[in-house]
Amino acid sequence: MQYTKLGRTGLDVSRLCLGCMSYGGGNSGFHQWSLGEEEARPFIKKALEAGINFFDTANRYSVGKSEEVLGRAIRDFARREEVVIATKVYNRMRPGPNGAGLSRKAILFEIDESLRRLGTDYVDLYQIHRFDHDTPIEETLEALHDTVKAGKARYIGASSMHAWQFGKALHVSERNGWTRFVSMQNLVNLLYREEEREMLPLCAAEGIGVIPWSPQARGKLTRDWEYKSIRTETDEAFRRMFKSEEADRKVVDRVAQVAQARGVARAQIALAWLLHKPVITAPIVGATKLQHLDDALASLDVKLSAEEIAALEEPYVPHAVVGFV
Repeated sequence: MQYTKLGRTGLDVSRLCLGCMSYGGGNSGFHQWSLGEEEARPFIKKALEAGINFFDTANRYSVGKSEEVLGRAIRDFARREEVVIATKVYNRMRPGPNGAGLSRKAILFEIDESLRRLGTDYVDLYQIHRFDHDTPIEETLEALHDTVKAGKARYIGASSMHAWQFGKALHVSERNGWTRFVSMQNLVNLLYREEEREMLPLCAAEGIGVIPWSPQARGKLTRDWEYKSIRTETDEAFRRMFKSEEADRKVVDRVAQVAQARGVARAQIALAWLLHKPVITAPIVGATKLQHLDDALASLDVKLSAEEIAALEEPYVPHAVVGFV
């Protein structure tokens, strides 16, 4: 396994992060394709055995069940001090006022709930899942700062938002002497490259670690265009995030061509393209089949040529901004 620092911190993380949105079970009504605990544990165990030390979840994933599954697996398969656990806050966890968002009340309540479910005294990276337009950024940042000072989180991070919003958050933290965001979890893949315009350059300039979600575009980059599954039929993100079908299909075909010429799986090519970017710390990979994890691990050894990178990027056309909700 390869390791790198998370942004300008001293924290060592594996070049791959195992995303745990797919673990927790679909009976919560969250994702029908989510695996139950007994099905999920072998993936976490295999990731640990392969040297992956970085795991990403969220309070909202399977409405808390994902955190519970991850926490129990870490307890059984690893030593807490050897792993980096990241979770998130923002999305609705219960009906009624204050059941979602980034108010001080919500953050200080939800961190305790996440710690209880994870079975740990602290998380390594506590991330805001989205930007809260209804709460002053100062309130959110001070609450996150207090969470760090209370020892409940080691670092804080952010997820998909406009670059100007992220820049403002960094400025407010510095102005007030509060804990600064060290990472950005955003949507970056060969089918969606709009983050290359402003967010990725901002992160590079500010020393922010980038841990992209959906690095293989919900799997669309890894298989034939017409492929269908429970996830493709029930995950509304497919229709919301990937709409330029003609252009996107050309990108998918180009990934297939490069992969065939190399004699490797398409998933390895899609991830290798991300990993060649200096600003990328660790793509967050999901796995519901062990082969998915094998391909992700193999991608670390795929070194694309300049010609291959140019071929992969050539069909791309600009897309509407998505992924912020």
